[in-house]
Amino acid sequence: MRGYARRFNDMKLRNKMVWSYMLFFILPFIIVGLFVVHEFRQTALTRAAEQAESTVERVKSRVLEMLGVPMLLSNQLSLDTDMEDVATTRYQDVFQVVDAYWSYTKFKVFLDFNSEITRVKIYADNPTLIDNWEFTPLDDKTRRTFWYESAIGQTGRLGWYYFPNDSRSASSMLSLVRSVYFQKTRTFGLLQVDVNTNELNAILAQEEPEIALADERGIVVASNRSGMAGRKLDELAWGEQVAALEPGQYELAVGGVGSKVIVDALKPDNSYSGLKVVSVFPVESIMKEANRISALGFRIISVVFVVALVLIYSICTVLTNRLLKFSKQINKVSMGNFNTELTVDGSDEIGQIKRQFNQMVGSIRELMDEVRSSHEQTRGLERRQNEIKLKMLASQINPHFLYNALESIRMKAHLKGEKEISRTVKMLGKLMRKNLELTGKEIELAEEFEILRCYLEIQKFRHEDRLDYELVLDPAVEKAVLLPLLIQPLVENSVVHGLEKAVDGGTVVVRAWREDERLQVVVEDDGVGMTAGKRDKVLLSLEDQEAERIGLHNIQQRLLMTYGESSGLTIESEENRGTRISFSIPLEGTTKHAQSDDRG
Repeated sequence: MRGYARRFNDMKLRNKMVWSYMLFFILPFIIVGLFVVHEFRQTALTRAAEQAESTVERVKSRVLEMLGVPMLLSNQLSLDTDMEDVATTRYQDVFQVVDAYWSYTKFKVFLDFNSEITRVKIYADNPTLIDNWEFTPLDDKTRRTFWYESAIGQTGRLGWYYFPNDSRSASSMLSLVRSVYFQKTRTFGLLQVDVNTNELNAILAQEEPEIALADERGIVVASNRSGMAGRKLDELAWGEQVAALEPGQYELAVGGVGSKVIVDALKPDNSYSGLKVVSVFPVESIMKEANRISALGFRIISVVFVVALVLIYSICTVLTNRLLKFSKQINKVSMGNFNTELTVDGSDEIGQIKRQFNQMVGSIRELMDEVRSSHEQTRGLERRQNEIKLKMLASQINPHFLYNALESIRMKAHLKGEKEISRTVKMLGKLMRKNLELTGKEIELAEEFEILRCYLEIQKFRHEDRLDYELVLDPAVEKAVLLPLLIQPLVENSVVHGLEKAVDGGTVVVRAWREDERLQVVVEDDGVGMTAGKRDKVLLSLEDQEAERIGLHNIQQRLLMTYGESSGLTIESEENRGTRISFSIPLEGTTKHAQSDDRG
């Protein structure tokens, strides 16, 4: 041990420093780097497994949401006395049957407004009925089918099956069946609601792994791969081993490829039979990202090791040479030569420490002032946003209940021939739904214009001929993305402050186009306008943190903080001539978003 210490003491300072860096910096760095790469790899594997599980859960959630539509219809029809009258009445001749069928339109109305359903069919023990693909007389063949026997045996509960019949098509591979009790005749009928499996396939198509949705007999009713629907799981390339799996997670060789298989059960409320979700994807697809991270980590560690070694050696060489020169000057002083200067090349700590420290303190002080000012602006904006969120929460009392109520009002108005009221209620419901879907993330400009169209249609219904509007959207910027609700408050400002106060009303025009790699947006009206003094006050209020015009102020702050100083609001107005509000934002980020969305 003493021999190693003696050798270390006899080394040149440069070599000591190089070895010290190697042992106490590079070696720990390599160890930590290898550990981090390993942990990253494990994290990637864990994340991939969690992503696979979340994929199945997401599919289950969306499928259950879609199946809620036929479930709602079945509940409504089970209590529909008009349908019961049509199904149970004993008709004297064909004309009575046809007349009853023509007078009952609820099936058609529901199908017109709900794309999730392709057909509704009632089986009733009434030989006077004529099979028109909606009302069908019950025969012995139907009574002997497994789906009829199971549904009749489960009074009022729902069954989900694939079964062949004359109405089955590629867009209808799944049916809801349930028994329906007819009070007047004290008999049971059977309700069949065919689900639009094209929409189920569209849900599954959004996921990358192979996913199939099968009924309890193992027949595939939907999949994101072609050629699976209508076949049993054990007939697919997956084999019998996948078809026999219970809900859970498995690692199997599927088609000779090591794969991860996730099987989960999906059983809607009040159902006696459910569906099975089967997801299969190769383990190699999971390992691909983990292996990429490992290889990248090793390359980075190798490059850092070589670069660090070269830099350490160079720095140590320069430092030792300067120390040797400094040592020579010290030797002169030690020999009594006090006229010599203790100088070392370069402006390092001895000559620069005071000035650099003062510069550092000054820089830190300026930086703190900037950070404090930025934090104050951010807190002010957050406070206003929180106030708006609280107001929005206070006003959103059960929004889904309100939307469903509006939908019911719209359907009744439509059935009674009130098309204008029906259309306006539809626009209001659509506007509510789009506002509920807004999460603060950027949206496409075309979607923002759809929100404007709904809002202006509602205002036009209120003001009738006093309000006209025009929306001009350049097709080149339809896919451009921007913060939500940037334009709608400007339109609302034009309607409320510009046109409602005008005796004869007026017109609101919204234009959006591309100009020099920027998105130009203009909202103008021909209303009462503003005097020059009032316009100046409005412009000053945009910079005032306590401004009364919260809408315009918030839009101004969001534009400036998100897109820069060149993106603020521009207001032009003339009394009794109208007002023009405009802004422009860079298109570089928005077009990249749009292109990535198109590729996805």
